[in-house]
Amino acid sequence: MKFLTTDPVAVPSAVQYKRCTIDLQSGATTLEDVPCRNLEDVLGGFGRSYQVLAERQVDNAYCAENPLIVNTGLLTGSSAMTGMRTYFSGYSPIKGSKKGLPSAMWSTGSGKFGAKLKWTGLDELIFENCSEKPVYVVIRETVEGPQVELKPADQLLGLSTHDKIMALHAEYADAHFAVIGQAGENWQNVYMGAVALSTENQLKSGEDKCRFAGRGGMGSLMGYKNIIALVAQSADKLKPLSPEVKKVNINVVKGGGSTRLQPISRGGGGGTWAAYDVMQAFHAVPLNNFRPQGNDLPEKLCRENVEQDYEIKSEACYRCGITCHNNVYAKNADGSRGEFLAKFDYEPLNLLGSNLGIHDAGQAARLIQLGDNYGMDSISLGVTISYLLSYNERHPEKPLLNGASFGDYEKIRDLVIRAGEGELPEIGRGSMRLSQATGETSYAYHVKGLELPAYQPETNPGYAWAIAGGHMSMATYGLLTREGKADIDSWVKGITQDKLHMVGFDMIGLCKFFDIANGIGTQMVVDCLKSEFNLEIATDDIRAAVRRAFLRGLALELRQGYSKEEFALPAEVYEQPNGHIQLPQIATPEFLDELQKRVWAVFEPELEALSL
Repeated sequence: MKFLTTDPVAVPSAVQYKRCTIDLQSGATTLEDVPCRNLEDVLGGFGRSYQVLAERQVDNAYCAENPLIVNTGLLTGSSAMTGMRTYFSGYSPIKGSKKGLPSAMWSTGSGKFGAKLKWTGLDELIFENCSEKPVYVVIRETVEGPQVELKPADQLLGLSTHDKIMALHAEYADAHFAVIGQAGENWQNVYMGAVALSTENQLKSGEDKCRFAGRGGMGSLMGYKNIIALVAQSADKLKPLSPEVKKVNINVVKGGGSTRLQPISRGGGGGTWAAYDVMQAFHAVPLNNFRPQGNDLPEKLCRENVEQDYEIKSEACYRCGITCHNNVYAKNADGSRGEFLAKFDYEPLNLLGSNLGIHDAGQAARLIQLGDNYGMDSISLGVTISYLLSYNERHPEKPLLNGASFGDYEKIRDLVIRAGEGELPEIGRGSMRLSQATGETSYAYHVKGLELPAYQPETNPGYAWAIAGGHMSMATYGLLTREGKADIDSWVKGITQDKLHMVGFDMIGLCKFFDIANGIGTQMVVDCLKSEFNLEIATDDIRAAVRRAFLRGLALELRQGYSKEEFALPAEVYEQPNGHIQLPQIATPEFLDELQKRVWAVFEPELEALSL
């Protein structure tokens, strides 16, 4: 990016970003320096890409008019801790309104690809149209500036995400990679394709340790466009660590915001996996399609029980001191470390474990790794299968597909494999479409077509207004369970003010664990922007830009045909309240009706004033 001002709020056009537009049909590439329109453009990520998507009228995700936008945030590749994020945006194959129109969506992941892309000198890629043949895209740093080249990708077809990355790694030194798996290649029948991003650990160890931009099917959109992989090749360009950024980075690790995510050996909770212990205290760990039973079954996948039979190693993303990953290995007979099995995060472990009736850590690990290898969003995959299992439990006389039931590992494994191969559109197209086909929609756990993460919707009515996944774009998941807020005023404030600000991390290039409690409108971010780019941006200006970007997301949902009735929790939540969850039951019809009225009363005037 080029900075011709220190005040991008007053003069955003004096900040320019480097964009490459690729016409996949003709192969033509256009490089340009684009002046920013507003602070959202300056910050980057979905704040910029949603403005591009607002200019498009897209009625079908799989159409030439739907672009795939790949970009970074302002702090991607910077010295600020967690600044590694890459963003993939477009109109989603899986998330859509009941009118059949696709929703604008972004997905994001870490790994080192985002930093490498930024270091080539490129800030954004926009892919138009579709390639007639499978291609991969190489973005290189050269003395003349970034260079973009399309290459035949036939040799990569049919490989897993990990195998694609390792094949490209053998050919391209000093590079990182973003690839799709077989699921993305089978985009016609798989709408939940993910993009796998390479990591330093993966390339050095040879072990299958990708990170994923999973939500919303951006890997399927990539497959539709016949892009099999992206290669970003450049030298590392980290600036020397300034005293200001060093202080921020120490605060990220030690200042309290990431404490529960730290390894147990450092006094933390052991990553997101610790949510099992937190939620089980209230019997609120999702079980058998989001129906906790008030028993101790989820405790079988608590860390203290798993580590009796498996070796667990806490590891970090490149240059991150939070160390929130938990890589799980088999134990050999002599007690030594055996085969790498999977990375255990709360969402995949629950949704491909307890929520399917699977309580064996080894079996859960195999399902997680299968989904990762095929390149499917573990959330959408797990929730869609759990819907199928629930349907089969309710219809034992006429079950669907292979008749799988809760806990039947072999049949569930078969569903994952066949879905990844494109043989089961019933699974691959998500729970909304499957439930519409069966006519039983009340226990399909999605909101606006996007499957819910592993937090009981009874505890989080804020899901309804999330614009890109319940736990990634609306931080109300802990409002009841961690903060004890059960009153309507707190929920209105949380949804319309405090908790929406977490989407700001998906603009600026930082992981949410940088300061998950406060969003990006903090002095720490201000100090990083000053030190890294000499920019003077106030916290209030950052928060205002984040709010505009969030509201733009809501406006795009409404434009794509969503009715207010679709901003709602699955009907089973309030039709059949689960008495096993030992928390105040706030998800009553009366509470939800009042919440709808008051939230829209705040948002609607601002939406009317917002220009898309």
